[in-house]
Amino acid sequence: MNERNDLIHYRRSRAKETLDDARILIGSKRFSSAVNRIYYALFYEVTALLLSKGLSSAKHSGIKALFNEHFVRPKLISNETGKFFSVMFDFRQMSDYGDFINFEEEKVAEWLNNAGHCIDEIEVLIEKDK
Repeated sequence: MNERNDLIHYRRSRAKETLDDARILIGSKRFSSAVNRIYYALFYEVTALLLSKGLSSAKHSGIKALFNEHFVRPKLISNETGKFFSVMFDFRQMSDYGDFINFEEEKVAEWLNNAGHCIDEIEVLIEKDK
């Protein structure tokens, strides 16, 4: 494997591991931390997808912009996944930097489920282009 493929594989593995971390955090009633992990699971998967096309950015906002430009707008990825990634980007910012932010268990569990579906959708696209 080459270095780029190694990094893609690593990011995909991190996405799955981080999603598992979110599941554990939800079980421990640590919802803000779970929101962080859900976002990062998506982030790792999206960065793997971008890397598979030779794209990257040093900023989270840049990752989001590249994802939308190259995959959501051309309809290679569903609008729902694009919107969900953007929403989780915002919720992660709130959970990490906001004061008095409380997330409901039911919503966080729903987001965990949605993240799994989004990651599955992205996985199909990465595998298709191998």
